[in-house]
Amino acid sequence: MSDQPSPARSFGSVADAYDRGRPGYPAEAAAWLVGQEPVTVLEIGAGTGKLTEALVALGHDVHATDPDDAMLAVLRTRLPDVPTSVASAEELPAADASYDVVVSGQAFHWFDHDRALPEIARVLRPGGQLALVWNKRDEQIPWVRKLGRIIGSQDQLRSAGPLEASPYFADVEDATFRHWQTIDRTSVQDLALSRSNLATMDEAARQTKLAEVVALYDDYGRGMDGMQLPYLASCFRATVARRPESTPSDASTPSAGTKPAESDDVLLIDFS
Repeated sequence: MSDQPSPARSFGSVADAYDRGRPGYPAEAAAWLVGQEPVTVLEIGAGTGKLTEALVALGHDVHATDPDDAMLAVLRTRLPDVPTSVASAEELPAADASYDVVVSGQAFHWFDHDRALPEIARVLRPGGQLALVWNKRDEQIPWVRKLGRIIGSQDQLRSAGPLEASPYFADVEDATFRHWQTIDRTSVQDLALSRSNLATMDEAARQTKLAEVVALYDDYGRGMDGMQLPYLASCFRATVARRPESTPSDASTPSAGTKPAESDDVLLIDFS
């Protein structure tokens, strides 16, 4: 077995850099994904809470999950009132038909879709929706395209194809929202460090990449004033069409390795 961490589970080691370097989500995108009126939301792959924060600001009742407790630890610091569970998309800590919306930002591509999509359908109420979003850098801009060549452009390839093909969901809609992230010489390095491909490199290779990022910023940046990194928030939503034919007998019980935020006596246990 390789000693290298799985890319999907590599973010905990760089949780602080991820939180500092990754962009948030525009309020209009969050509203399109989940709606304006408060609903119950199960968030999968919540990470450090970038999307969670936007959903809570709209008044939604959010339960945040992620397979990496180091990421959720940052989320709890920012949003101490949001309940959290360490859990994967394939084994959700929720009863049947218990949420209005399931949402995932920057994580759907890591799921085992054959297992995750029926599991998501299981926990959604009739008429409930699955909502997905990816922040993608706008690489039509030359310097942004150069940045992508250095740190990787995996996010540019993400799609909702498995959702569109799933028998469990119907009426897939999409929308795109443009927004900008202010970056400086430090945060652009955090952005690079938060990439799964850099997080899994050895230290020498990682430092080489960071030096390339700094050189690019110094060529294009504005020093202490920073610069605007353009993003497109690509959003998708679909309505649950049918439930799985059978569900586990313990579906209402949180799976092993999960922990509500308010409990202090139970051990807790992709980037894009």
